[in-house]
Amino acid sequence: MASDIVPIQLSLTEGDLVTLWAPRWREDGEEWEAFLGDDDALFAFPSVPRLAAFVRTATEHDLIDHPAWSVVPDLTVSELTPDDTQRYDIVGVPELAASEPDTWTIGELAEITDMVRSIADVCELERVTAVLDAAPAFGLLSQGTLPFVGREGKRLWTQLMDTIAERWDEVVDSLDELVEAPEVDAAALAAAEKEVEVADDVDAETEVETDVDAGEETDEPAEERPRTFWEEVGIDPVRIISRDGEVLTLRCYLNDSPVFLGTDGRIDVVRGERALTRWIAEDGADGHDLVEASTWPEIVDKATVGDLEVIVDELNVYDLTGLEDDIAEGTLTIDATQLEQATELLLDVGDWADDEEPREALAESQPLGWLVSFVVRPDPTRLAPSPPFHAEAARFRELIDHLLERLQQH
Repeated sequence: MASDIVPIQLSLTEGDLVTLWAPRWREDGEEWEAFLGDDDALFAFPSVPRLAAFVRTATEHDLIDHPAWSVVPDLTVSELTPDDTQRYDIVGVPELAASEPDTWTIGELAEITDMVRSIADVCELERVTAVLDAAPAFGLLSQGTLPFVGREGKRLWTQLMDTIAERWDEVVDSLDELVEAPEVDAAALAAAEKEVEVADDVDAETEVETDVDAGEETDEPAEERPRTFWEEVGIDPVRIISRDGEVLTLRCYLNDSPVFLGTDGRIDVVRGERALTRWIAEDGADGHDLVEASTWPEIVDKATVGDLEVIVDELNVYDLTGLEDDIAEGTLTIDATQLEQATELLLDVGDWADDEEPREALAESQPLGWLVSFVVRPDPTRLAPSPPFHAEAARFRELIDHLLERLQQH
């Protein structure tokens, strides 16, 4: 499957450098992966305008034959700017590894390590590959915190930190030697820099206009609708629709992390609004993760006296039916809103249950993740995924099956 060409930022000894990466794509029955460069170097630039000037004028490099290359020279400087999720602080890995092995540290290390390994594989950097193979923990980072708990987990993490402390300089040195910033056409560079100036001026004017409009609105404030009980307590009823029927549960976010009605990765669900009220008033009053929410007693009190009215906002309705069949048929048959909602639920449940599988499968570096991204965030500059999509549909079905297995009906 042909994939996009993605701007990325690599932080090395010389600073933050930008380049282009083509994640794995299939062509003529073979899988490929590539970076902007040639046989001797990976081309990376100290600024996005320089990258833009290069791609708009260069005629010889390793990405020239990529199926999506034809759209790249027409991209704006803004479109060639790496997203926050595509910035890799390679030189900062020793400092990052010195942190506690929590979800965020391990997740960031996993992303950086995956990118470094991709560069090593594509550019045949045996020295870098040797460092990444020196500690088994490098290959376990994608599994999250689970491999690093207990005595054996602590040993693996210590070995990883020792390897990074002793040998990460070899990785940085190898990449420093690999990277090269070719000269760019002066006129193309001037045009790209002018493009940035114009964009900055427009942003500044927009900000001023927004401030003026906001000032005018303060003279005549709009009437705000009263907040619902569920908005006040910060806990939402959630409806899940699947091939097994419809069920209700609850979810909130504590410190920006999802928490569901349930425990140990099992979600407590019921068939209807009245059933949910009754269950909360009786067996569901405690014994689950939502008791951590400071407002939970308010919900129990209302349920106990029969005053709790369960109303599900349409944004919290997750229809999982038929999506795997739609994916198999092609991107034009998929309801983007339904897919986005389903993906949100899969990721939330995975994060709550400490299950890395949904986030890994839906990452943009994976075939299913690329397809979901293409449908949910359409962009005319992106190359459409190529059928068949049977593997992506099967993978999505697996994620849905695992989610449904977590539902514990009362």
